[in-house]
Amino acid sequence: MANNGHNSTDERLVIGIAMGDPGGIGPEIIVKALADASLRRLARYIIFGMAEPLAYAADMVELEPFWFRHQHEKLSRQYPRNVAVADYDEFAVPNWLHAPGKVSGEASLRFCIDAIDAARDGLLDALVTGPISKTSWSMAGAKWPGHTELLADRCKSPRKAMMFVAGPLRLALATIHEGLFEIRNKFTIGCVYEPIDLLASALRTYFGIAEPTIAVAGLNPHAGEGGQFGDEENRIIIPAMNLARSQGVRVQGPFPADTLFVRAAAGEFDGIVAMYHDQGLIPIKLLAFNKAVNVTIGLPIIRTSPAHGTAFDIAGKGLADASSMKEAIRLAVHMAQVRKAAAAPVPCEKRDADQAGH
Repeated sequence: MANNGHNSTDERLVIGIAMGDPGGIGPEIIVKALADASLRRLARYIIFGMAEPLAYAADMVELEPFWFRHQHEKLSRQYPRNVAVADYDEFAVPNWLHAPGKVSGEASLRFCIDAIDAARDGLLDALVTGPISKTSWSMAGAKWPGHTELLADRCKSPRKAMMFVAGPLRLALATIHEGLFEIRNKFTIGCVYEPIDLLASALRTYFGIAEPTIAVAGLNPHAGEGGQFGDEENRIIIPAMNLARSQGVRVQGPFPADTLFVRAAAGEFDGIVAMYHDQGLIPIKLLAFNKAVNVTIGLPIIRTSPAHGTAFDIAGKGLADASSMKEAIRLAVHMAQVRKAAAAPVPCEKRDADQAGH
């Protein structure tokens, strides 16, 4: 049974970190990120994972373990150290195994589910997820193709979108884990409208942009060129944009994708909505591969993640760059701080002054 910590004397935020695939670079980038003392001072952390891969990663990069190990069945908001590992020692994944596997999939799936539930139940103020292998999840029999679908299902959220933050770019996707030729079967006005609306809301709520301007990419080359290269812009994208406008969202486009990202990188827009996964992810990773952060918007909980994968090819070699994990943690803390401040009661003095001013 989780202790929600209502009698806690430490008011710092509690950030959960799901370790991801034990055989990937997740353990290494978590250890490297939280070895930064300035990052540890921002909040308290609970790592949902396995102590052994974390200790192995720390030894590999010559860091002393700085965490407190505890049974995952007994979660709390307070531990003797600022970083705690909720240890799932019932799973056994060899430290030399850096490839997809059924046990790795079962383990990383359990880390994610328990961390999501802890955030949903209020034990965590935000959640950061480490990279998982979709192949491992499939081998483990998971019904979700990735984090986004699992989060939406577990949080019972009918609306969700995948957002990326990378340098000057803030981007949401209309379709996510779909085969390229399958997009046409699910490409609707609703699937374009939803990320426009959710991105505008996220920019207002977490980034302090009162009236964000959203640019929308076309689906086809040259945004259809007036219907010469496809009619989806006129039939689906423009009606979705008009629906968003009717709800007060400032939206422009659809623009040809080959020039839109150049304009967005120069700061012309507050956010972008791309039509499919690689249309958005290629420029994101080209411009800021090591610092890009994935955010799931539309959920009742805060979730961020590094924007890269398990990198099995370099796992276990001490070569992984923790920059994206650091940025994911910082952004999760920032979003949780903003939410906490918005929920805080207004002091009587300020409320009386505001009322007197009317």
